[in-house]
Amino acid sequence: MLRTLSLLLMMFLLPVSAVGAQPSYGDPFGSQPSVATIPADDEDASPPVSISAQLSTDSAAPGSDFVVAITLDHAEHWHTNLNDPIVPDEMGSFRPVPTQLALPEAEGLEFGPVQWPEPISVPVDFLFTGTPVMYQVYAEQAVLYVPVSVSAEAPAGQISFDLGLTYQACDDKTCLPPETEIMTLSITIDPNATVDPAAWPDVFDAYDPDSIAAVDTNDASQEESEVPSRQFLGFITLPAPDSAAGIAVLAFFAAVGGFVLNLTPCVLPVIPIKVMTITQHAGEKRSKALMLSLWMAAGVIAFWIAIGIPMAFIARKLDPSMIFGFWWLTALIGIIILVMGIGIMGLFQIKLPQQVYAVNPKADSPWGSLVFGVMTAILGLPCFGFVAGALLAGAATMPPMLVMTVFAFMGIGMAFPYVVLAVFPALLKSVPRTGPASELVKQVMGLLMIAAAAYFLGTSVISYGSGNGWNFVWWGKTVHWWAIGIVGIATGLWLAIQTIRITKSIGKRAAFGIIGLFFAFSGSYVAYGQTMHQYHNFWQPYSRDFLQASLDNGQIVVLDFTAEWCLNCKALEATVLAKEPVKPELLSADVVPMVADLTSLSAPGWSFLNDELGQTGIPFLAIFTPGQDQPVWVSNAYTSNQVLEGIDLARSKRQ
Repeated sequence: MLRTLSLLLMMFLLPVSAVGAQPSYGDPFGSQPSVATIPADDEDASPPVSISAQLSTDSAAPGSDFVVAITLDHAEHWHTNLNDPIVPDEMGSFRPVPTQLALPEAEGLEFGPVQWPEPISVPVDFLFTGTPVMYQVYAEQAVLYVPVSVSAEAPAGQISFDLGLTYQACDDKTCLPPETEIMTLSITIDPNATVDPAAWPDVFDAYDPDSIAAVDTNDASQEESEVPSRQFLGFITLPAPDSAAGIAVLAFFAAVGGFVLNLTPCVLPVIPIKVMTITQHAGEKRSKALMLSLWMAAGVIAFWIAIGIPMAFIARKLDPSMIFGFWWLTALIGIIILVMGIGIMGLFQIKLPQQVYAVNPKADSPWGSLVFGVMTAILGLPCFGFVAGALLAGAATMPPMLVMTVFAFMGIGMAFPYVVLAVFPALLKSVPRTGPASELVKQVMGLLMIAAAAYFLGTSVISYGSGNGWNFVWWGKTVHWWAIGIVGIATGLWLAIQTIRITKSIGKRAAFGIIGLFFAFSGSYVAYGQTMHQYHNFWQPYSRDFLQASLDNGQIVVLDFTAEWCLNCKALEATVLAKEPVKPELLSADVVPMVADLTSLSAPGWSFLNDELGQTGIPFLAIFTPGQDQPVWVSNAYTSNQVLEGIDLARSKRQ
């Protein structure tokens, strides 16, 4: 897929995101018809938050109204987040889990908008900076109210309904995993009942029907969300990978990679010789120099396209969404890239037959310049053949069009300097000479290839373990990301230190020092982001029985088919599913976020995906609702707003 090769060209341009903690779902409870109280799990310990729900009256007449009061009693120093949290700028990327109330659909009853408690400002230091900031929360005793209207046609008798409250308890430095509690309440419909607010319990004294400003929490409508984008280091937005803009970005990085190949020791010294050969044949005619250089460039590009064609043919025969499920094939790709990376750093060399060096085409005609360009590329193989080999390994899993895009633009990037220098030969004096700097370029390339190898090898281990029943602890799926991070740090430090050793130019030291810091920071940032993703994973593992039990319990199931090796899946998870406004919906009381991990080809989710849902590849997201045999909404690529619409559709079709 697109990101497979992006990993090789720009290893550290991976989206990362920290997500919330795993929720727990409570069972219906409450022995009294008008009051439901949540007991602590440990009777001897005071819970951070105690919850109770109470009706304003035990009975109501058809056509009348009553109110539900839900009280959150917070222990000292504890609080819960607002329904619509306001995060101060000083708290950076902190994303609190909002307090939410899921309202039911009960026949004969209509629930109005919620009156939320007044917020309280408290000092918090979640980022451990040593400087607390003021943050608005619900604390002490906070009461929210829900007005309920009884239908004029409601029959006499008892009506029961469930309210689901999701909240996250925090103190001034830490937050507990979010919890969802289900409160079961009952109201007796009595035609002779009277409404007397003066007789309501004291907890309803703060209820003001005219001050309700919050919207109904059952309303899943949201403002139009933007098309999902990739976040590079959290602050640079990259286009969606499968869009035209995304392909353009990939082509750009491929061209930059091709240009950098000219700086290797096998290519850099011959650039002036090749350019001077063209200019000598062109004489004083700049137009002829342009024509001959373009034909030479076509030869270089043809060389790279010729390499890409077999990979495009292989890719056409493969399902790129499943190929990494073969752990041995992923391991083989990783080993090839690892060997190539070590090779480019100087462990061994690619040597061409002597007959190749004897070929000496004349560049005085279009055909001669074309062959001249092909030979120029071929003679550089001893230095960049390692890169070509690594690209071949990664490109085997990409769609054919992307394979050809990458290899063609590698050729364009490599050929570009020849055209410019042939038309403006005076620039030749600015071409750097071979030496320690060009060797450093090779070493940095080798280190980045080793980082790419760590990804493939780590993925193969996870794929093998998943297929053999290994139970990975949360950090077990992050080890290879830290290997990538460590190599990134080593690459950055090596580039910065060697630049200081090679040159005394302050400008060059500063420029390449910044690039080195970029590699070091990127590597550690990606590793940290992936670690937080695993540590705060809130998705429930898929099983067919669990899926059916959730639906039988009246809950909507959002089922994400994903895999550790699926970078497209991880991008959608990070940019859509783990962010607002989708994440709060996934943590709602009536929604179960479920994940079918397809890292191994023997995973049970594959048969469900292929046989029952008729899908062949991932990423794939399906939303199920009670009473329906098939999902009511599915997608392979989606925006935040589309997922919200899918959840809203599931609620409307719930039976």
